[in-house]
Amino acid sequence: MLKRKIESAINAYFDGSRDKVLIIDGARQIGKTYILRKIGKQRFRNYVEINLKDDFDGEKLFSEEKVNTIDKFYLRLSSIHGDILGDKEDTVIFLDEIQVYPHLLSMFKPLSQDARYTYVASGSLLGVTLRHTFIPMGSITEIKMYQLDFEEFLYANHVGSEVISYLRDCFERLRQVEPAMHETILQRFKEYILCGGLPDAVTEFVTNRNVMRMRDVHSSTYSYYKDDCSKYDSEHRLKIARIYDMLPSNMENKVKRLQANKISGNKKDTLAKYLDEFDYLISSGIANDVRAVSNPVFPLVESSSKNLIKLYFNDVGILTNILYKNNVDAVLSVDKGPNLGSAYETAAAMELKSHGHDLYYFDSKKVGEVDFLINDYNNLGVLPIEIKSGNDQNNYRAIPKLVDPHGNYKMHLGYVFGNKNVCKKEGNIITMPIYMIMFI
Repeated sequence: MLKRKIESAINAYFDGSRDKVLIIDGARQIGKTYILRKIGKQRFRNYVEINLKDDFDGEKLFSEEKVNTIDKFYLRLSSIHGDILGDKEDTVIFLDEIQVYPHLLSMFKPLSQDARYTYVASGSLLGVTLRHTFIPMGSITEIKMYQLDFEEFLYANHVGSEVISYLRDCFERLRQVEPAMHETILQRFKEYILCGGLPDAVTEFVTNRNVMRMRDVHSSTYSYYKDDCSKYDSEHRLKIARIYDMLPSNMENKVKRLQANKISGNKKDTLAKYLDEFDYLISSGIANDVRAVSNPVFPLVESSSKNLIKLYFNDVGILTNILYKNNVDAVLSVDKGPNLGSAYETAAAMELKSHGHDLYYFDSKKVGEVDFLINDYNNLGVLPIEIKSGNDQNNYRAIPKLVDPHGNYKMHLGYVFGNKNVCKKEGNIITMPIYMIMFI
C-alpha cells in the first residue's frame, strides 16, 4: 500500500465542517479514486460511490435531462443506494468522473447548504471542466493531486521517516550526507527517473520488480492521455495531439521552449495561435508548464508571458519510456550513458509542481538561461534553481549573475542540484545533491 501525503489534507477536510464539496483534481492514473475510496470507507459507516462515466456510457440516470434539481438528484440517489443512506455524519457520497456531467457542479452549493450528506468528487479532465463551467462561489474545496513525489517514492521503497528526517536536517544545516547514504538515495532518485510516480508503475517496479509491466503502465497512460486529447473539439484536437507528441524531442533540444513554426511547419505562425491548446494540456494535468518572465523579480507572475512557454510531461517515467523503453542501463548505469538532462528537469518540474510552486524561467543573452524560477514568499523574493544531470555540477552561467549583490537582480539565494555529494554555500549559491529538491 502506497503512502500518499494527500491523505492528511483529505482527513483534515473530513475533520472540519464539510460545508463545501471536496474536489480532487488531477490527471488520469494518479490514484484519485483509490485514495478517496480508501479514506471514505475508513471514515464513514455508509460509503456510496457513483462512477458518472459509467452512468454516461450506460443508463444516463444523472444526465442533465433527468437531474436538474437537487430533489431529482436525491430521487436518483435513493433509487440506487437508498438502503445505505444515513446523514451527513455517517454517509459520504463520492461522485467519480464528474467532468462528464458539468451540470452537477452547479448543484454543489445547494447540496452543501442542504447538508443532507457529505460529498466528495474527482475527475480526470476536471481541470479543463472547472475552467469552462460556472460554479457558485464558496461551494467547493479543491485539492490538486499529483503523481508520487520523490519522498513518497522513497516511502514506497521502504525508506523510513528517520532517513527522510536525516536528509532534511542535512538540507537545512548544509551538512554533507553520509557517503553510503548518498549513494543509496542517489540510486533511488535514478530509479525514480526510470519509474516516475504513477502509482501502478511504482507498484510494478518496487513491489513486483517487473520493468516490462511498469513500461506497459507508462505506454497505456500515454495512450489514455492522447485519447483524451482526441475528444476535444475538432478545431483544437489535432494541434493538441501534435504539441503533446512534440514534447520528448522538444526536451532534447537546446532551446526547450515551444516554437510555433515547429508545431505547424508554417514560419509565419505565432505562439498566440496555440494558447487554447497549451491551456488544455496544462489544465488537464498531463503537462507541466514553465513560463518565461521578462523581469525576474517578485512576484514572478507580473512579468510572465502567456506565449513563451516550456512544457514538460507530467511524469518522468512516461518520458524515459519513450526515450529508452526497457533499457534500464540508460538511466541506472554508473558508466557514461545518454544525457539525462531532460529527464532530470522533468523530475524537478514534477517535484516543484507537487509542492505547489508555479514555475518560471528566465533567458537573456547577457545573463543566460536558468532552468527554474519560483517565488520565495517568505522573503518576498525569487529563488533561481539550476538542475545538473552530469558530472560537471559547476557549469552554470546565469545563477551567479542573478544572485550577485552588486548586479541588476540581487536575488538573495540560488540553488544548484546535481549528482555530487556536496552540501555547501559559496556566496549566495547553494550546491546540493539532486534528491534534496524534495525539500524545496
